[in-house]
Amino acid sequence: MKHLPGKPHELPGNRQSFQAYQARHFSYRAEGSVAIVSLNRPERKNPLTFESYAELRDLFRNLAYADDIKAVVLGGEGGNFCSGGDVHDIIGPLTQLDMPGLLTFTRMTGDVIKAMRACPQMVVAAIDGICAGAGALLALGSDMRLGTARSKTAFLFSRVGLAGCDMGACAMLPRMIGQGRATELLATGRAMGGEEAERWGFFNRLCEPDSLQGEALKLAQDLANGPTFAHAMTKKMLQQEWNMGVDEAIEAEAQAQAICMATNDFHRAYHAFVAKQKPVFEGD
Repeated sequence: MKHLPGKPHELPGNRQSFQAYQARHFSYRAEGSVAIVSLNRPERKNPLTFESYAELRDLFRNLAYADDIKAVVLGGEGGNFCSGGDVHDIIGPLTQLDMPGLLTFTRMTGDVIKAMRACPQMVVAAIDGICAGAGALLALGSDMRLGTARSKTAFLFSRVGLAGCDMGACAMLPRMIGQGRATELLATGRAMGGEEAERWGFFNRLCEPDSLQGEALKLAQDLANGPTFAHAMTKKMLQQEWNMGVDEAIEAEAQAQAICMATNDFHRAYHAFVAKQKPVFEGD
C-alpha cells in the first residue's frame, strides 16, 4: 500500500499562503479567498485513492494556518461528485492487509472528516451525479451541501459486506436527516435522489447542473466576505455542542459570543450601521 498514511504536504517556500497550492491528487485553485477543490478522475467518476485520502487530510489540516483562504468549495469533475474508494486501488489491496494495516487505513479516512470539521473555513460541497461510499462522507463532512435533482447519494458500505459506521456516518447522518432515515440508508445502501435529499435536509438546496458550481462558489464567496472569525466560531461551536448539555452549551456560547464582541469586525458592523452603510468585514 503506497503512501499510507502519507506525509504532510509541504507548502511552497514553507509559506502559509494557499493561493498557489500545488495539489498532486486532485485539482486545486483559489479564486480570491475561496479555495476550489475538485476530485478529477472523471473517467471513473472521481474515486478516491490512498494518496488522495492522505492529501485531502493534509490539505484541510493545513488550512487551519491559511490566512488567505476564507472558504472552500469541494466538488468533482465530469458531472459526478465522487464514487468512493477506488475498487482497484483501494478495495483490492485492503483484502490483503492484516488487522493493524486495516485499522491504519480506517483511521486515516476518518482523519479526513476530522480535518474538514476542524478547519476554520466553511466547506461548501457541490454535489452532482454520483456521490457514493466515502464520497457521501465527504459530502456529509462538509458544512453545507448544494445538490442537483439528478444526483444520487448512497452509503454503499453494506453492499460490500461492511457496516454503515464509516468515517463518522453513524454520528453525523442521524443528526442531519433523523435516526430512522439514516438507519435505512446505512443498512440498505440504496441511493437517495436529489429531491429526496433536499426534502430530508441533506442538501441545503437544489441547483441546475449547469449552475451548480457557480452557485456553490457564490455561496462560498459570500461566506468569505462575511465576518470569517465569527463564522469559524459558529462552525466550532456547532461541532463542540454535540457533546454538551443545554446549560453547558448556553455558557459556552456566552463565552464564544463575548470573544466575537471583542473583534474589529463587530465594531466595524456597528459603525457601518450608524453610518447607514454596509459593513466591510476583514475577519479580525
